[in-house]
Amino acid sequence: MRHFIAISGKNELGTTRLGVTASRKVGNAVKRNRAKRLIREFYRLHKARFPKGFDIVVIAKKGAGYLNFHEAEKELEKIVA
Repeated sequence: MRHFIAISGKNELGTTRLGVTASRKVGNAVKRNRAKRLIREFYRLHKARFPKGFDIVVIAKKGAGYLNFHEAEKELEKIVA
């Protein structure tokens, strides 16, 4: 994935939790917030496809704030594949 990194680890809760982060390398506050909104929206729409009982952290990389939703979705689908 060019614009995102995903890290996961098993938890003992039986539910999936999502963590989202975007450093200043992504861009200004507007771009960082946009990248985080894209990730959260992808999670909201595809929650059923994520494995149960895992903590997943998605890190936005440089350029992620410039993507539209379909471009971000195409990259983020590799997380749940």
